[in-house]
Amino acid sequence: MDAFHRKPQDRDTRTGHDCRFCKRADPEFGQRGPLDRLVYSELSDTATAHLTENGYVRHRMLELQVRRDRAEFGRVSNVA
Repeated sequence: MDAFHRKPQDRDTRTGHDCRFCKRADPEFGQRGPLDRLVYSELSDTATAHLTENGYVRHRMLELQVRRDRAEFGRVSNVA
């Protein structure tokens, strides 16, 4: 059989898991599509590990937001 019409095999498994960083940092993580939440199992929870481009972009946006929030928190604590 060709690759598109092959019979399912018992060893077919899910190729990834939910990104722990996005799950922790994104309040709208549950509304994402299933593939946008997944990262490859072999890689750590980084933007490049996401299975889709949309997941990659949203992960990068969260990283920037976390960095911005930390910088603002640092400025406030230095002033007080």
